[in-house]
Amino acid sequence: MKTHYRVLRVAAYCRVSTKQEEQLNSYENQVQHYTERINSENGWTLEGIYADKGISGTSVKNRDEFNRMIRRCKQGKIDMIITKSIARFARNTVDCLKYVRLLNDLGVDVYFEEQGIHSKQPGAEFYITIYGSIAQSESENISANIKWGKAQAAREGKVVFRYKNFLGYRKGEDGQPEIVPEEAETIRFIYDRFLAGDSLKGIAKLLEEKGIKSPTGKAEWQFSTIQSILSNERYKGDAIINKTYITDCISKKVRVNNGERPKYYVGNSHPAIIDSSTFGRVQEELARRSGKRKISRKAKTEQGKYSSKYALTELLVCGECKSAYRRCTWTASGKKKIVWRCINRIEYAKKYCHNSPSVEESVLQRAVMAAIMETANQNAEVLRTLKTHIGMGLAGEKSEDNSIDLQIRIAEIDAEFKKMLDRVSTDTIEAFDEETATRLMNEKSRLQQQLDSIADAEQRRENAKSRLDDIYTILDGIKNRPMEYDDQIVRQLLECVVVDSKEQITVIFKGGLKSVQPLTE
Repeated sequence: MKTHYRVLRVAAYCRVSTKQEEQLNSYENQVQHYTERINSENGWTLEGIYADKGISGTSVKNRDEFNRMIRRCKQGKIDMIITKSIARFARNTVDCLKYVRLLNDLGVDVYFEEQGIHSKQPGAEFYITIYGSIAQSESENISANIKWGKAQAAREGKVVFRYKNFLGYRKGEDGQPEIVPEEAETIRFIYDRFLAGDSLKGIAKLLEEKGIKSPTGKAEWQFSTIQSILSNERYKGDAIINKTYITDCISKKVRVNNGERPKYYVGNSHPAIIDSSTFGRVQEELARRSGKRKISRKAKTEQGKYSSKYALTELLVCGECKSAYRRCTWTASGKKKIVWRCINRIEYAKKYCHNSPSVEESVLQRAVMAAIMETANQNAEVLRTLKTHIGMGLAGEKSEDNSIDLQIRIAEIDAEFKKMLDRVSTDTIEAFDEETATRLMNEKSRLQQQLDSIADAEQRRENAKSRLDDIYTILDGIKNRPMEYDDQIVRQLLECVVVDSKEQITVIFKGGLKSVQPLTE
């Protein structure tokens, strides 16, 4: 009687976790080993070699070959899988057990060479759990070491620059970031248009019209991309390290660091595209726009919306009730007329505001431009004196700058703390004075807060001086040159426009200068 033996369809799974040369060699060796091993066994036939290169074993999510192998098992194409070890199969205990059980239910045996275990053996799951836990623990230890290395590099001010999809910089021949001139022009264009009053939507439209590609190479620009460029400190040559963090080595979830991990600020880490004062002014404007509150009871949310279309929407206020004015279209005798009207009067009649006038737009614009031209045409010496006085006022706000002393003391604390740690490493853990360490860390935290406050105040002064320079540069440029109403110039120069009565307005420039103008037809 002829005996028929069932031929086992055997697949091999191999994986290397990094793309380093020695690991790639190991990968090629694994493929060769399993091909020869399976073909040499009587009763085995090679179903396929499934191999993932440069992929972590802590999750199966991105392991394409592993997932393809599982699909083949579900299709009934594989009888047995052979792999080097449980760690090669999965470094996540939960995943390891999940897929071993799934394959057992499908009638597929998994043989782990290094441990000499078949998953179908009685009691195999117990051993797989033990070895799987060891593999996961190894991954967690590796992750902890990597995390420590990154934290140490951050403390030393070493900045990692990710160039992919980052507009404005590329890796230089010396390995350091260098500016890409044409991309830097795009960055400056975005900053200039934002300070000129354009909305994120308006900037996106301009970029698309100019045919400028986004950082990902797309023709369409997302508002979030522009917001990110405007708020990224790397464009002023600095770097914040640890903006995000990975929760653990298994889930690999990335979270925004809101204080859960230490952050490090490294100044002047690379060439700047945007100067510090311009960057600071953009942050102030971002905060101002995002902090707008609703001014109409008809608004659907409490959050107000920034308008880049009309500068006076942002600037025009009622002298009586201090509410904003709104642009309206009135129709009388079949003719349309544009006027500006107090929102309280529009929505509540005379309940809260009794006497605020409606102002025809053309009359209002003429008065605003008259104030600008009158200021620009003043004696140059008067302008310089005003600028000097305002500058002196800013300087007078400057508090005592003892930042050098603070930095020296922080360095002394770090040195003292290091000595304490060194004593522990050479002596015993009892040598560590916890009370002294706590006192030093609390003192360092307090000094760092003082240092940050001094830096913030200095930045605000620089921003104010930069705004003043811009104001007087614009005013000097339009002297003796009659101009039509211009929303951009109005937005750059004015703090607000107060409608005092139907006869006059008060135009207030950034920096505090005021000009009272009549409203004439």
